[in-house]
Amino acid sequence: VGDDVIEDVRVDDRVLVVTHLDFDLGRALAGGDGHQLAEVHLEVERLPPDDDRVGVEAREVEQLLDEHRHPRRLLLERRPQLLALPLLQAIPEMVQRLDEAGGLKRGYSRGIPGMEALLALMREGSNGLPALPGGKKPPLVENEATTALIDEQAGDAANFTRAYVELFQKALNRNGSRPIVCTRLLWSCEHHHLGRAQAAIRLLTRLRSLLAKLQLGAGDRILVKAHGQAGLVLALVSNLLAPGQLSGRETMVQTLKGHLPAGDLEELDGLLSTGQVLNGAVLDVVTFGTPVRYGWDPSGIGKLLHIVNHRPMRSDGKQWLAKMELPQITMEMPIAWGGDYVQQLAVAGSDAVPASPAAQAANKALWELLEPYDGFERWLECARKSVRCANDGICLLVDYKDSTGSTNARDHVYGHAAYTRLNAMLFNTTEIVSRFYAP
Repeated sequence: VGDDVIEDVRVDDRVLVVTHLDFDLGRALAGGDGHQLAEVHLEVERLPPDDDRVGVEAREVEQLLDEHRHPRRLLLERRPQLLALPLLQAIPEMVQRLDEAGGLKRGYSRGIPGMEALLALMREGSNGLPALPGGKKPPLVENEATTALIDEQAGDAANFTRAYVELFQKALNRNGSRPIVCTRLLWSCEHHHLGRAQAAIRLLTRLRSLLAKLQLGAGDRILVKAHGQAGLVLALVSNLLAPGQLSGRETMVQTLKGHLPAGDLEELDGLLSTGQVLNGAVLDVVTFGTPVRYGWDPSGIGKLLHIVNHRPMRSDGKQWLAKMELPQITMEMPIAWGGDYVQQLAVAGSDAVPASPAAQAANKALWELLEPYDGFERWLECARKSVRCANDGICLLVDYKDSTGSTNARDHVYGHAAYTRLNAMLFNTTEIVSRFYAP
């Protein structure tokens, strides 16, 4: 999309629209050519909900990924070594802060038809998405108990389950000469600038530990699959890894002092300026349903792909944009008619607020650096732009056929659940490999 994500002016060859997803999966399962699975159509076709859609069962994912005739077997055969890391977004990140930002308290929603109904669909307690048991809230601690709790409650809806990761690793490594290690990571899920910046530093520290353990370095690659706002963490990582002396990076590091273990931050700070954080390994990133907010620095990473659940609905010809018309959106969103509404609405102005005064001050400093847009009016402006694709990387708009008519938010998480479903694993993997690792 255009040079400015706020002012959409053009579409270029980085934006692809994929349709006929379930049709292609059906042909693959029926023994058709594996190439059909990743057929990409630059022309956009409006597809109605398909109640008789063909899915891929977990056992079939393993079988299909293991077919030697399938060109995507290149993922297993190519040297260098690959480390795959699904980055887990634990809680579906509907907007948390619009009331605090003044949407209702100052009356800005009055006179806008459907606005109150839209806010109700986005509020915890009225959006139909259950909170974690026991009152567990961010910051979440990455441990077995927490991830098991998320798996039990969410299943594979907007969640890379343990079963998903185990199946993915098993399928990739059935006949590979070099094993591909797959590790699931859970970030703190603190939906504000400070929380994401802290998560970026922690992720780099974790990556360094994994690289040392697996003895990876120059020529090897790390693939991170980030769901939802976890993708914003990777956007910050791309800026931290950018070569050269950058004033913005120094400001971020200085702001984080006192909010992270001093030893970790000091070690990384010295390595960032020399470009040796990953010991020569290259970081490839795939985001799924990540809101368009932070900028990316492609020079700091290898390959970059954004995948967004999207169904063209606009009548103005701009079918690569989401549709944001009130009050119609309040009728379309409950059945995920237009695709991923979480990706569309969790834009600038929707963040939570850190708890302590010190954290709030640090968050404000990062806000001024990263995204100086706030308030209900600014959120509404950004949401109405309906931008689906970031400026950097390849953007793939995919109709995942998850709008089946169900109004139960747990079935689709407003279009945000489709990416991590077991029956989407084969399609996602095919697209990643064809754009990242095919010769």
